[in-house]
Amino acid sequence: MSRKLGWFLAGGLLVALLLAGVVSSFASGSPDGLDYAAREGCTFNADDEITGGTCMLQQEGEHQLGDSPLADYGIRGINNEFLSTGLSGVLGVLITFAIGGGLFWVLRRRDQIPQDAPAADDPAAGAP
Repeated sequence: MSRKLGWFLAGGLLVALLLAGVVSSFASGSPDGLDYAAREGCTFNADDEITGGTCMLQQEGEHQLGDSPLADYGIRGINNEFLSTGLSGVLGVLITFAIGGGLFWVLRRRDQIPQDAPAADDPAAGAP
């Protein structure tokens, strides 16, 4: 790996870690487009419970991984919401980087000719 590529990857990882660790805590808690569409057609009370109408949200069920340690954009057991969200984001970036890097390493082309080896069709290589 070239030195420039290494610096580029390290810089990208650092930016991703900063964004995930710090900026993620300032993300909006308002519903996104999918939540908005799922709520369309229902009426809600002050506690955000469905009181009438028909919408996709009425079919909502519990997520299979809802009890996992990293559910709901945080880490279970850490009571500080800012710290929990930031650490969860950092852990997610590191896991994603490790899996992606591992896949690139495993799937890289291995039939590359070393730089100092002569090419097979090079007449100066001196075929016997």
